[in-house]
Amino acid sequence: MTDQQAGPSLQQKETVSTVLDRNINALIRRRAEEESNLSCQERVAGAITDFAGSMAFVYLHAAIFGAWIIINLGLLPPIPVFDPSLVVLAMIASVEAIFISTFVLISQNRMAAEDGRRADLSLQISLLNEHETTRLIALVSAIAEKLEISSDVAPEEISEMTRNVPPEVVMEEIERQKRSEAGPPGE
Repeated sequence: MTDQQAGPSLQQKETVSTVLDRNINALIRRRAEEESNLSCQERVAGAITDFAGSMAFVYLHAAIFGAWIIINLGLLPPIPVFDPSLVVLAMIASVEAIFISTFVLISQNRMAAEDGRRADLSLQISLLNEHETTRLIALVSAIAEKLEISSDVAPEEISEMTRNVPPEVVMEEIERQKRSEAGPPGE
């Protein structure tokens, strides 16, 4: 078994670990910063949503609603019935559902905004990567030409790979193809 088959060297592991650690720490710092910048209202909405989405919430409601129903069905004689038709319980559950739905929507809006920021970052990284790759292909191609090294890659293909394509052109092409797949309006 050769060294290459054995896996990455210690130096490679340390380099990857250093880069990985740096990136993880940057993400942790960024999330902490975003959390610290939340308004009081966003924190309260997040806490309520977190609690409403927990098993503790389910157990609490099962206990309260179960006790309410058992008492009001007259199954516990020493405790007087106070909501025989369970209308008050239904009203409380409805109002609670309205508020919980609102808190969930607030949290979803915040998460959608975070997703948008992450998508923008991902796009920027992809565009940077594409630009750097294009430059590297051009550089390697020039080195190969200078050293008179032949390649199986057709010159037209190399020419295409070394051409920068602006993101606007890509987005316009995507939209054009979507429109052509959808067909003429009114179909």
